[in-house]
Amino acid sequence: MSLNLDKYQEFATFLEQLRSDVNKNQVDAPTLRQRLGALHQFFIQQIVPLGDVEYREQSYQTEMSKQLRLLEIDVMFFQGAKQSATAQARLKTIEERLTTLIRYCHAIIQPEQKGEK
Repeated sequence: MSLNLDKYQEFATFLEQLRSDVNKNQVDAPTLRQRLGALHQFFIQQIVPLGDVEYREQSYQTEMSKQLRLLEIDVMFFQGAKQSATAQARLKTIEERLTTLIRYCHAIIQPEQKGEK
């Protein structure tokens, strides 16, 4: 299961980097779409195929997939924002969605870490 945890940790790190950049307003719409595409690709290639997952982990994977799809919609809304205030609101929503995804990753990782101590 250690390999699985490494994949979730790596995914969480990518999410945290993107959230940090969004928080600092260091991304434009095309860059955000590109990075989101890379995140989604990582999720599909590295997280989804993980074998031997328990029901709890499968539930989190389902929720993560849903949040990623919603994040894509949030990015489209951000890209279409004409006013600065609207763009800032969209970035806040994106940041919150990234935080949710990070929490899901940590929920999978944390119980294993507690059991190892």
